[in-house]
This record gives sequence, C-alpha cells and structure tokens, in this order.
Amino acid sequence: MGYVISIVNMKGGVGKTTITVNLATCLAKEYRKRVLIVDLDTQVNATISVIQPLYFTKLRKENRTLRTLIHRQIQPDTSSKLGFQTIVQQDICRIAGLDLLPGDIELYNDFSLSALIVTKAQKSQQNFTETWQAFERCLMSEIFQSLKEQYDFILLDFPPSNHLLTRSSLIASDYYLIPAKAEPLSVVGIGLLEGCIQKLKELNPNIESAQLQKDLSQRNARGNLTLIGIIFTSLGHATNMAEKVKHRLTEEFGKDKIFKTEIPSNVAVAKAIDDCQPVVINEPQSTGAKGFLDLASEFLQKLAAL
Repeated sequence: MGYVISIVNMKGGVGKTTITVNLATCLAKEYRKRVLIVDLDTQVNATISVIQPLYFTKLRKENRTLRTLIHRQIQPDTSSKLGFQTIVQQDICRIAGLDLLPGDIELYNDFSLSALIVTKAQKSQQNFTETWQAFERCLMSEIFQSLKEQYDFILLDFPPSNHLLTRSSLIASDYYLIPAKAEPLSVVGIGLLEGCIQKLKELNPNIESAQLQKDLSQRNARGNLTLIGIIFTSLGHATNMAEKVKHRLTEEFGKDKIFKTEIPSNVAVAKAIDDCQPVVINEPQSTGAKGFLDLASEFLQKLAAL
C-alpha cells in the first residue's frame, strides 16, 4: 500500500513542480520504487515537464487526463471505457516504474459541481456546507484509493491556491513536503498552508490516512497528514535575510523538520524543463541533479524515521 505525499506551498515559484518531478524520478530510477506523479495544477507544469506539449494536447482530446477521473466522481458514467490504465502514462522518460497522471487546464466544471452538491444536499436533508465538506472528504480519496495498491509513492504537485482539489487532496494524503525559498514571502505561503491544514484537521478529526474510514487496520502505520519536512530551493549566495528565514523556520518547526539537502539555483534545471525531461535524466552530472539525488536519500531516511 503506497504513501500519498503532497508537495505543497501556498506561495508560487518555490520549486514544487521541479521537486515533484525530480524526486519521483530519483525514487524510481535509483531506488526502484513504483512512483506516480499526479499533476493537480491547471498550469500543467508537471505534465509538460515529462511529456511533450503536443502529446499532452493529444491526451486532452482523448480525455486521458485527471479531469476524466474527477468528472467521473461528479457525474458517474458507467459507459465510459477509460480506466486508470488508459489514462495513466506509464514508464515516462523511459524510466521503469515512473508513471504520470496528467493534469488538465480545466479539472472540473464549477456549474456541474454546484448542481451535484445541491442535489445531494436535498436528498440527504443536509445543508449545502455539510454536503460540500462530505464530498470534499471523498473526492480525491476515492481516486487515490484505486491507485495505492499499484505504487510505493504517489506524489502530488499542487497549485499555490486553496480550493476544492487542494483541500480534498490534502485530506487524502498521508504526508506532506513543503518546498520553500529562503525569503519572507515563502514564509507567508507556509503560514497560509499550515492554517489550511489545521482547519482541515478540525473539520475532519478522523484524518489519519488517505483511506479515511475504509481501512482502519492500516492507520497506525500511516501518517496523520504529517509534515516530513521543509526543503529550501533556488539557493545562490547566502544572505543575511536568507539565514534569518531559515532560522525562523527552524525555530518554528524544529531542526528535524528542515532538510539538510538544499536545491541550488542551477541553469541545468531550467534547460531540462525546456527539454521536457527531469534534470536527473537530462544532465545527471549537474549540481542540480546531484542535489535531487541527495534529496531522495534524505527523504527516504526522514520518512522511515516518522
């Protein structure tokens, strides 16, 4: 049974996608793990970091993206022949065990969703808010539940926003990682994220794994939407401000929650994105690639210690 791990910060531009893609690649290539990348961002950066844009356009036309799975939860369609095996892109970048659940520029229709919630509320004699929260708890959990048997890790690349899919995916997660730049605005994003998670735990006191109420026997061995750690990215020359930010986060979260591995600013990483390849494949000898290899090792150590 695999772990669902959110890679998330409410601040954009902190390296969420780059970490998701390269950490997943290292886990599959170097440690022979079965890894699924799930692109939750409508900018689809994770998707086009590992497959060509023209091929992504083809997948969209064929409805072979995450949108189809979400739509199926909103409006079940028993006639659809598109299953997980058809939608999930296997062995991407020619790496055995590295798969992608492609994102989409439109993941769900707001009108259809609202109509569904109103109908459910009327049938269950609940108010709209209660019905929405119940749907939020189940939406992504049910999608991931069908996938967890097939993977060691399901890594979720998040948008920097607090909406339905963000909350539902956090509820479905066992653990989370926070990429951050050593700058004040990144700290603000972390604060917003922690506030969101705290509220989710208050509204859903039974959050203990992505399986929610379905498999209580597995829960003691799993996370309670637990923070694995904070990863600093895009580091160049040390500055007083950067050191102050690191010190502040260390004081707030504890030394064990700060990754020793830091991802440097490296031109090879940007070039790899343009080539639709993880940097650990595109330029394996670059400082960026070596940083991600170290990150994968430390990630596994931290996870084992939780």
